[in-house]
Formats: sequence, structure tokens, C-alpha cells
Amino acid sequence: MSPLNITTRNAPDGPVLEIVGDLDYATAGRLRELLATLTLRPGQRLVLDLAGMEFCDSSGITALIVAHNQAQAARAGIALTGVPGHTLRVLRLVGLDQIFALDPDSGAADGPDPSGRPAGAA
Repeated sequence: MSPLNITTRNAPDGPVLEIVGDLDYATAGRLRELLATLTLRPGQRLVLDLAGMEFCDSSGITALIVAHNQAQAARAGIALTGVPGHTLRVLRLVGLDQIFALDPDSGAADGPDPSGRPAGAA
């Protein structure tokens, strides 16, 4: 098991949470608690950078859904970047790839790509 470490920073489009370690039953509550402290404004984008996430169980997936719901309630967007292959497979199997903007490159968390599209936009 790897301890969970969450680093928060502000990007021009909104908050970026870098999640490192295991997001599981024992740690997912920390992410949900941190999400509750964020103030999202309409039009912002919450980015969860998962490039350093080593493991994610169903409790972690639930925490990601909580983040999505919070962004929706604030009329903000949400994107997952650097999603590890094992987690991406689960997201696709359960259809969550349809509700999250997914970007395999965690560098996209810094802002829109050169085309002007937000990270994860097709």
C-alpha cells in the first residue's frame, strides 16, 4: 500500500488536485473531505491529475464520482488527466469515460491545448 498524498494548486481554469498513492477504502474519505472545501465557480474546470495514483478501488471510483457531482452542481467542468491504464480500463468498463473528460497527459492540467480546446476535449 502506498500512502495517499493530495496536492492542490490553482491553474488559470480552476483547481488542480494531484493524487499520488492509493485511492481506496481507507483513503477515499480524504479526497471527499478535500473536495468539500473547494469553491468552484461556473465555467471553471476541476482537474484531477491521477498520473501518480498507484491503485484505485470502488471507494476511489466513488470519490471521483463525488468530484464529478460537485463540479456539475457548481456548473463547472471536470477532467481526469494522467489516468493510469488499470484505472482507465475500469472507467471504460463501467461507462464513466462517458461522463469524465479524460486526458492521458498530466501536462494538460496546466490549461487548454494549443488548439484552444480544454484538456480532454475531442
